[in-house]
Amino acid sequence: VQLQASGGGSVQAGGSLRLSCVASGFNFEQYIIGWFRQAPGKEREFVAHISWTGKRTYADSVKGRFTVSRDNAKATVYLQMNSLKPEDTAVYYCGVPRTATQYARPDDYAYWGQGTLVTVSS
Repeated sequence: VQLQASGGGSVQAGGSLRLSCVASGFNFEQYIIGWFRQAPGKEREFVAHISWTGKRTYADSVKGRFTVSRDNAKATVYLQMNSLKPEDTAVYYCGVPRTATQYARPDDYAYWGQGTLVTVSS
């Protein structure tokens, strides 16, 4: 299993970025993919998830600003981030959970991508 996250960068508050997570080595279309983030000195926290059926959940802090989507033909999950705030600054990770029923905690995940840094300046 390999996950390759990309798309991070530096933006000003109010700007947008789209992160990508390209997967390989497993039946991508049958798995949940989750996005987490980790700010300096803080624990890794849940951002969003998308199931193989397209069901989505979001952390309260990003609802209405972030959208997760997937393209099974490309084995890729996207995280569109709009109206970015300085508090969104973090390294963003995509991951594959161990089961289909638990996906909101870092310990639920078996595989992680390498992370991509998002920096939002005020």
